Amino acid sequence: MAVLLALGASGHAHATEGAASLYLLGSGGPAAAVMPPVEGVYFDKVIYVYDGDAKAEREFPLNGNIVAGLDATIVADFTTLLFVPSTDFLGGTLAVGVTAPLGAPMLDVDAVLTGPGGAALTARRRDTALTTGDPVGLVMLGWHGEKVHLELSSMINVPVGNYREGQLANLSLHRWAVDGSAAVSWHDPASGWDLSAKAGYTFNGKNDDTGYDSGDEVHVEAAVEKAFSPRFSLGVQGYYARQISNDNGVLGPFRGETVAVGVTAATNVVMAGVPATFRTRVFRELETTNRLKGMSFWLDFSVPISMNLPQQ
Repeated sequence: MAVLLALGASGHAHATEGAASLYLLGSGGPAAAVMPPVEGVYFDKVIYVYDGDAKAEREFPLNGNIVAGLDATIVADFTTLLFVPSTDFLGGTLAVGVTAPLGAPMLDVDAVLTGPGGAALTARRRDTALTTGDPVGLVMLGWHGEKVHLELSSMINVPVGNYREGQLANLSLHRWAVDGSAAVSWHDPASGWDLSAKAGYTFNGKNDDTGYDSGDEVHVEAAVEKAFSPRFSLGVQGYYARQISNDNGVLGPFRGETVAVGVTAATNVVMAGVPATFRTRVFRELETTNRLKGMSFWLDFSVPISMNLPQQ
């Protein structure tokens, strides 16, 4: 069976305050617009690892601190429950869900130039934590033809996660943020080819603890994948993101930009009588501005918990 669902999980994409964004770049890959085929409840888990750094002369705003020489490794788990109440809502499939982030950010900085409250520091500093991020609500509406699929989606970051005020390592954005995206997929099971594209806009709010107001962002992704059998597929994927409005913080506009390319592979299996999909992705960032530059690795597992199958 093909990919059960394609959804954008909450996460960290290295822009704005804390080098973090609501939309997880790379999540809009193959079958980006393909919705779950029947009503039911679906489970998705993403294990995400990112490793990146920035040169010592580049300053970053980080949870009330101004730091230089940032090196970050993030290991995170994004668990999503998706409920599909109807496959005939406005002529399409409606899905609602929630994503719960849990992770271990590990950060090293060459210097903390300014700490919370304006204190000046110069020492090298390291911070790690096992912590929760903000929960993210999801709404998706998709339509499909014989080969062409369309999807509109939105997600909202609710700032109630474990925010470690004044600390370097955080998974919580601690600000309201809303992303709206549109995706299209040309998905041909007969030939095994899938061509997908996704674009979106992220509205960022203000962190009330630090007073930092992050600018808005746009993101564009594309993927091409070939299924070589009902069990295995392989493809290439890329993304581009750019901040289009200024941050309101001590570093001025601080607009970020990045482009990355990667590879992806998926295998479809049957577990306890139900179809499941495992997918891996690896991305390399080629050029960045006001962001970390590095690589990310994904392992994605999708399976239906219950399905309202049509009567035979």
